[in-house]
Amino acid sequence: MTCVRILVPAAGRFMLAPLLGFFLLQPLLTQSAHGQMRFTYNKGQSVEPAYEGWMPNNDGSFTMYFGYMNPNWEEHLDIPVGPANAFEPGGPDQGQPTHFYPRRNPFLFTIKIPKDFGEKELTWTITSNGRTKKVYASLKSDYQIDKQVMSTEIGGDGGSLRDELRYNVPPELEIQGDTQRTIRVGEPLQLVLLAGDPDNLPARRDRKPQPRHAGTPPVDGDSKEGLIEGEGSVKVGETVATASYASGQAKPPEKHPTPRPAASQAPAATGSSASTQAAPAGRGGPLPGYTPPSSVVVADGPGLWATWTVYRGKASNVIFSPDPFKAWMDSRAWANSAWSPPYVIPDPPKDGKWVYTATFKEPGNYTLRAVACDGSLFTFQNMTVTVTP
Repeated sequence: MTCVRILVPAAGRFMLAPLLGFFLLQPLLTQSAHGQMRFTYNKGQSVEPAYEGWMPNNDGSFTMYFGYMNPNWEEHLDIPVGPANAFEPGGPDQGQPTHFYPRRNPFLFTIKIPKDFGEKELTWTITSNGRTKKVYASLKSDYQIDKQVMSTEIGGDGGSLRDELRYNVPPELEIQGDTQRTIRVGEPLQLVLLAGDPDNLPARRDRKPQPRHAGTPPVDGDSKEGLIEGEGSVKVGETVATASYASGQAKPPEKHPTPRPAASQAPAATGSSASTQAAPAGRGGPLPGYTPPSSVVVADGPGLWATWTVYRGKASNVIFSPDPFKAWMDSRAWANSAWSPPYVIPDPPKDGKWVYTATFKEPGNYTLRAVACDGSLFTFQNMTVTVTP
């Protein structure tokens, strides 16, 4: 810092004071600090409903995708369907969760919209911790998504933007046994998941084998890029569960695709829509007005994993064993999550079966959700459990 001489009467001498420069710069420093300030909360914040976007269906209808953001890192919230957790129009219950895990939970459920929906809107309202939040869902073109967008929104394949992810086949998932169970309080309920990744895309970074189909043992093999069977045709996975994200018609690859962002300039995936745009490769640097991402964002390690969550009912009343892999985006280090550094995906079971037990502490009706993810897309299937005293 440049020293500035200022006249200060002090025993007839001049004092050397470098403070003037600091005071001149202080407003700028304070403004910069406030602009970069980030707050995190363990509890007390309200849940934000999220409209993720829509996809067209082959029959002319549309599928809307919803999730939520719970800003709290520790607080789970239980909000029954009703005035505090409702959709309009069409009735309050549209298959939304009533148990809200911490942080970002994207693409959690879908609503099928008729072809004549036009310019109407759906509204999802959530009231929690004394505050009411709403989200408005429409078929505006800006909200149309594809499987690559879905992958990007969860930081899929380590935040990759490669075109092959547009044609990714979602994982297969099957609950072994009945999906409606009755059990007594304190009695263990065995839960068996069968899961597989038909195209092995995205492949595990360590190239370890993983099941290709539900109920089969892991097999070796590299990913099949693109899944293109013929010119203009793309193999798209079938819906295999209550809310599998294979819905929507994939478009064939463009003969002259739009240039993709350079790897060093690509915007990182976030839990919400990206706010910056990368410059196309080969254009001589960033576009005018381009602002690089200003913070580190979550990424999802590639590879098949499967787990259980509580979708409806009080999760604190349910004890899973072993401790299930987290399906919510916990990005803290070593947090038993695909979004958690160092992004270690558990090895799949040798027989292709994920076996858990659930024990319930209180009677009531619960909805458990089986989750499978290939590191880019999710597949879900629900099980209802009636717990008696």
